[in-house]
Amino acid sequence: MAPKRPKGAGAFPKPVESPAPKPPDPSELYAALDLGTNSCRMLIAQPKGNQFHVVDSFSKSVQLGSGLESTGRLSRGSMRRTIQALRICQQKLKRHKVRRMRLVATEACRRARNAKEFIQQVRRETGLQLEIIEPEEEARLAVISCAPLVSTNTEQLLVVDIGGGSTELVWIDMTKVPKIDRPKAIMRLHTGFHAGDSLFPAAKVLDWISVPLGVATLRDQFSDVEDDSARFALMSWFFEENLTEFAPYKDVPPSLGFQIVGTSGTVTTVAASHLGLRRYDRTKVDGLRMTSEQIDKVIRGYLDLGPAGRRRDPRIGQDRQALIMSGSAILQALLRCWPTDRLSVADRGLREGLLYAQMSADGVLEGGPF
Repeated sequence: MAPKRPKGAGAFPKPVESPAPKPPDPSELYAALDLGTNSCRMLIAQPKGNQFHVVDSFSKSVQLGSGLESTGRLSRGSMRRTIQALRICQQKLKRHKVRRMRLVATEACRRARNAKEFIQQVRRETGLQLEIIEPEEEARLAVISCAPLVSTNTEQLLVVDIGGGSTELVWIDMTKVPKIDRPKAIMRLHTGFHAGDSLFPAAKVLDWISVPLGVATLRDQFSDVEDDSARFALMSWFFEENLTEFAPYKDVPPSLGFQIVGTSGTVTTVAASHLGLRRYDRTKVDGLRMTSEQIDKVIRGYLDLGPAGRRRDPRIGQDRQALIMSGSAILQALLRCWPTDRLSVADRGLREGLLYAQMSADGVLEGGPF
């Protein structure tokens, strides 16, 4: 006798509908746009506890500074590429109804003779008002973005931001700040490098410099050198020569509590290569610590690959193979000056600094970053 078929067998199951995610309140949203020499990047985020939650993002290589070294001007092609990218940013800002935002441009626009005309053209064609910021503010925002990565044991901190057109270095003394308060002391620098606050022990900026050499500008200056290894060596020593005015501890070596935080595509790419990642993973890279020896091994591997091998490497790619060598030359020069076994990799930068600064100024973060 065949078993009875259960009642309802064969009926279509009732779908379980998950509610659509509630869109964020536009009044809680902040935006930060960073237009650099090589890339255009934007984040839209809302504060969440002592951090922020990213709602939308954009990143594209626009090569705004292409040809700037030789002409002193932004080319028509680079401006056209950049405005196309900025239109996408404008659409995202409009879609999310963002009202609080800072949209900044850096080294390429600081140096270009036609930057003012370009800013006006952007305003006409996209409605976005770009603000060209000074090197000190760019350095300060890079420092703020790295606050969550600062160790409570750090007494001397060097933050390095390798950009497309410039490199910012900031040396900070935190010996008088209680250990538990050191990351928060970095966040308080959003009001300025020299701002004092009697309520809290302050992180003291001993020295800072903005070197007008980044991965794109340094590459362009030595583009006529054909030999790969010779070009790399020349770029590294040339960058080191430009650090002579930056000497916060000229005669006294850093203490055991010395930490370098590096923020740039160069540093994150080197970290991904060190980890052997086949596909980039921010969760594994951001906050990773590397020694000088590990970094040097990766750079030697890049040189062994040569230009053709670097183009085929999935962690580098065709577009970045030349830029990774100029960035590595900068990184190697820094580690010759300040060798360390505590270089912290930061997959963050100007956009994050802009968001932290805006949110801190509005008092919407809970006690600053951890």
